[in-house]
Parts: sequence; C-alpha cells; structure tokens
Amino acid sequence: YFGGNERILNRPLLIRKRYLNDHDFLLYFATMRSAILLSLFCTLSWSTTFAQYILQNVTVIPMHENTVWENRTVVISGDRVTEILEEGDLPEISDGFEIIDGQGNYLVPGYSEMHAHIPVPEDGNDELVKETLFLYLANGITTIRGMLGNPYHLELKKELAREDFASPRIYTSSPSLNGNTIPGRMDARDSVSKYQLEGYDFLKIHPGIKLDVFNEVVRTADSVGIVFAGHVPMDVGIEHAIASKYATIDHLDGYVEGLVPVEQRPDGGFFGVLLADDADVSLIPQLVMNTREAGIGVVPTQTLMTRWLSPVSAAEMVNQPEMKYISPSLRYSWRQSKEQMLERIDYDPDTYQKFIDIRQEFLRSFHAAGVPILLGSDAPQVFNVPGFSIHHEMQSMQDAGLTPYDILYSGSVAVATFFNAADRGSIQPGMIADMVLLSENPLDNISNATSIEGVMYRGNWLTAGEIADKLYSIEQKYKSD
Repeated sequence: YFGGNERILNRPLLIRKRYLNDHDFLLYFATMRSAILLSLFCTLSWSTTFAQYILQNVTVIPMHENTVWENRTVVISGDRVTEILEEGDLPEISDGFEIIDGQGNYLVPGYSEMHAHIPVPEDGNDELVKETLFLYLANGITTIRGMLGNPYHLELKKELAREDFASPRIYTSSPSLNGNTIPGRMDARDSVSKYQLEGYDFLKIHPGIKLDVFNEVVRTADSVGIVFAGHVPMDVGIEHAIASKYATIDHLDGYVEGLVPVEQRPDGGFFGVLLADDADVSLIPQLVMNTREAGIGVVPTQTLMTRWLSPVSAAEMVNQPEMKYISPSLRYSWRQSKEQMLERIDYDPDTYQKFIDIRQEFLRSFHAAGVPILLGSDAPQVFNVPGFSIHHEMQSMQDAGLTPYDILYSGSVAVATFFNAADRGSIQPGMIADMVLLSENPLDNISNATSIEGVMYRGNWLTAGEIADKLYSIEQKYKSD
C-alpha cells in the first residue's frame, strides 16, 4: 500500500532528530530502507493489475488555465493521467489497456460538492450510504466535503481508501459544535482537542455558540492545528467570524445580516431573508475585502435559497424528475419543510427577490476581489437531491453573472488549492484521473455540465450506461416503497 510507504519515508526524518548519533538510528534507517524497496518492488509488480485506459478523440478543458485542447488522446494508468497526446501522436498500446472513443466529446475535471451530507447506517445497513455516494458520483462529483461528521465517516474513509465501492473522495467534518454540544468553554476545549485527535479533517460550526465559547474554539483549534468552517452563530456575528479566520463560511451565513445594525440581526429569519428591504448594500465591498484579507473561502449554497425559499410551490417541486431517487417519506418531509418555512417567515416574493439580488451581488464581488468561491449546494437538503443539486448550484452561479469557466474552476482547481492537493483539480500528466466526459461544451452554457457520458474517479471508469442502470435500480426501489 503506497500510502503506507509515504508515511514510512517521512518517519526517519522525525526519528533522526532524536537519535542522530545513535547506532539504533542507523539500524532503523537500514530496516526502513529495505522495507521501502521491498514494498516499492511489490507495487511495481502489481502495476499490471491497475486499470489502464486510452481515451481517444476528446476535447480537453484542463482548467489549470483558460484554454481548450482539441483532438487529444488521454492515457490513464492506475489513478493517474500519464500522457496527453495531440492528434496524430499514438500512444504505445500494450495488453491491459481499454480504449474509449471519446467521439469528440468534452473532458473536464471532476466536480466537487463542498457542502455535502453523508448518511450513517441504520441498524448496520449501509445501503443508503452507498446510494447517496453514488448519486454524487453519477452527477460527475468526484470530491465531497461532508459537513456533519460522525465516527462512522472516519471508518468510511478507510473503506474508500481500499476502493471497496464506488464513491467520491471524502473529507469529513467533526460532529456538530453548537450551543447544545459545547455550552461552555471547557466543553469547547475538550471537543476540539478530541475531534482533532480522532482524525476529522476540520470542525463544523453550527448556530447557538456563545461568543466566549466560540473564542475558546478558535484558540484551541489554532493550538492543536485544526481548521473550522460552517455557520456564523448570531452571538459571534460576521465581522468577528471573519477576523477569526474561518476556513470557509458556508451559505454566506451572516453576510446579509452584516448589512444591517446589530440590533436588527436576530429578527432576520432564514439567513437574513427578512432583512433584505433594510440591507445597506454599500457595506458589501468592505465585508468582501475583509474576507479576502483573512484568507477565507466561501461556499455559497445559493441553490438552498433558490429552492427552499423560491416561489415555486412545494407540490410542483416534489414532482421534479430527480425526486424519484429520494424516498417517499423524505419527499413528504421536504414538502412540509418548504411549506412551513414560507409560512413562518410570512413569505413575500418581492423580499425574496431582493434577498437573492443581494446574495448575487456578494457572489460577483467575491469573484472580482479574488475571494475563493468553492462549489457547494448543501445536499441532501430540502429539495436538494445529492449530485443533482450541484447542477442547480452551477446554474445559480451563472444566473449571478459568473462565467461557465469560473463555475467549473470553483469546483475543480479552487477546491484542489483549498485542500493543498497539487495533484488534483485539473487534467494534466501526473494528475489524479478525476474527470467527467460531456457530450456538450460546458463553456458554452453551464447547463451542459449535465450531459454526462462517463465519469472517471481515481482512474475508475463509469459509463453512462452503468450510471443509468444504477439510477434505474434506485428509482425502482423507491417506486415500490
């Protein structure tokens, strides 16, 4: 297992500090060197069992730069792109390569869902988990960031490292940090330290945390070396949240509230929708500049607003085609949630539109200022079906004025940069083979990002037919419920 070798390679450097002149260090180093060489030999010996593909006649949209490469042949061995050849250049074909005719279609990096939710098994049954992960993958999503962690998700990541079943790559938050789980500063210290030791990728901030407790979260997180992301508690406020240097602020939480006086903010309703009439948009540039200077990314989840709060009726939305991949009980729950939400906030379509306009202005301003915008929709959530909702999110971003290239970048290169993953996010030799084959050019219109002919995740190829068959089985399952 090559990942193990990487850890071994790093270990002698740590040991050396302690045993620099000690015979034990020399013996340890010799032993480790032999182990590494043996493991590397085994890795090379097994390389013929890796999946190997030659994807011919494709137009590559590499995304590390704003360009298009026509008539290319892309060679994939194992989980890596090894060559990208121009028309007329032929790769060396050996036994074990599968040739895929791209038919002039468009190859883009896999998409990301930076505000995903992953179920946990019920009574040991992980069918819904695998089903949800497949829905993401079927829609071209090769990386997800789970935003409500559970100990099960740490084990799930280990399973996926063994390629036990089809799934996007997973990053996972800690369990929720909120007003109930960390009511006091000692609770904050204990939870942050515990979650960092257990191996969660970051901390999830939820509403309800008091200011002094939040400050303890920040201090402890900085000291133990773990980042935090998510919501902005009302007691914290967007200004202090930015100064505290979240990794990401999700949903644009707190930003609309930041456009009105502090005393008005508690009455803002769902993410500040009820403050839209009173919002001072002249304050947007300062908030955006502060966000950029703090190095914070934003995960807008714009589609959460355009679907949950939209004037389209719940009865109409529950019959949209993608809802057939959701259980009848969850569909019913979503319908109730939308109807109750609109009743609770005394819904007014004009106020809703002003709210959306303000959020779109934030998106344009973030983009213009160079604030990292990271693609995420919040799914599964009310009328946000996993995988499908990311395409609604892309459309919402295009509606706000971002170009298709900007949108694809937010789900590829920007995400790889955020995770400091230099071998992902674009299509180049040496990169991880996370890619989506499209029949239509997504740079013409972002809606073409749904024209999926195949998905490659870490060098594993899923055809459109295989995707359709699995989706059909999910549909039939819920049709019989």
